[in-house]
Amino acid sequence: MDDGKEPVRVLEGAKQTGETPDRWSWVEPSVRTERMRTALDNGVKGGKWFSLVDKVYQRKNLEAAFRKVKRRRGAAGVDHQTVALFENRLESHLESIATGLKEGTYRPQALRRVWIEKPGSKEKRPLGIPTVRDRVVQTALLHVLEPIFERDFAPHSYGFRPGRGCKDALRRVDALLKLGHTWVVDADIKSYFDTIPHEVLVERVEEKIADGRVIELIRRYLKQGILEGMREWEPDVGTPQGAVISPLLANIYLDALDHRMAEAGYEMIRYADDFVVLCRSEGEARAALKMIQEWMMRAGLSLHPEKTRIVDATLPGGFDFLGYHFERGHRWPREKSLKKLKDALRRKTKRTNGQSLTRIIESVNQTLVGWFAYFKHSAKPTFRPIDQWLRMRLRSILRKRRGRRGRGRGFDHHRWPNAFFMEHALFSLTAARASIGSSSKR
Repeated sequence: MDDGKEPVRVLEGAKQTGETPDRWSWVEPSVRTERMRTALDNGVKGGKWFSLVDKVYQRKNLEAAFRKVKRRRGAAGVDHQTVALFENRLESHLESIATGLKEGTYRPQALRRVWIEKPGSKEKRPLGIPTVRDRVVQTALLHVLEPIFERDFAPHSYGFRPGRGCKDALRRVDALLKLGHTWVVDADIKSYFDTIPHEVLVERVEEKIADGRVIELIRRYLKQGILEGMREWEPDVGTPQGAVISPLLANIYLDALDHRMAEAGYEMIRYADDFVVLCRSEGEARAALKMIQEWMMRAGLSLHPEKTRIVDATLPGGFDFLGYHFERGHRWPREKSLKKLKDALRRKTKRTNGQSLTRIIESVNQTLVGWFAYFKHSAKPTFRPIDQWLRMRLRSILRKRRGRRGRGRGFDHHRWPNAFFMEHALFSLTAARASIGSSSKR
């Protein structure tokens, strides 16, 4: 139930009733020593952590880091070495990494730059692909640094944090809207990951980390080369999207803004570089936006002038956040989210698809079930048009197989009625949404 409070989360490894759950259960076990847990709970003298690099290169941490890299798979970097090839000589590679980190000779290799499509946009987003070796080191580094910074991160930050996610942020937005915070600062940081000033970011890290070798390692990652085509260049600003350590560094840089807004009494909800501030009046929203703009200027960042605005969520227009559109007390998938779903379904329901109807529906269901899990709390009218559109495409496939042209229409609805697709186990968004409404009334 959304009551305006932070959602309660059951941590992995929570104790039985009457016992206190371990707030650090998510920390990598090789790092989560009793001494470390005590320091995380009570803080450290002066607020700074020393002698951390040995925890980064300890063998158990590196082995755990590789296991995570293997689970995530991912493409090869500039050295063309896949995860499988790295694993073939795992002992040798981990020993080399540990020695390099211990002696200070480790150097990151260049990132392989690729450009990926932005859903619903003609623009493309740059992605930096590290080598497997660098992904292992960054994961091991993340194991050590993340708990230290997580300890003091603001509660209204939800992106790339353990035990938190998009749905938690959306619940908070929904709760605040119901409580009357309907004037919204809909903010967009212009090219955030590509414009973070390196020196200021390092200074933010140094507020908690006093191990010079760890700081130097972070500097090297910020300055590591980027191979694009046949040209390699070194960035002056930014932290590359695709690097394992980048989300944590991005959260560290915006943490000061999080606390500044909280201290001023504003209801801010942030997921990485995407955030909104929900206010009770237009004046409060304008004051919040002014504070954000001033902070951004001092931090070397800027808000996108065309994408940042103040919105009255009780009027037509509303605002988008984390894939949803909020407007007049309701929410539904934003246009880009619907387009992304339909594009995925189109690829699976081409009229030339040679698979059996059963196999096509199995593939389609995988997409529908995953999409519904995220968007199931949308307004009920959202789902019927999608179901109808999808059945039309499936009828078009069956129509073509009977030698007819065009899309499914007319008598096709009688030849293959809705019940026909139910018998073939096609997932119905409308029925799934209705079942949620029925269960909530019990």
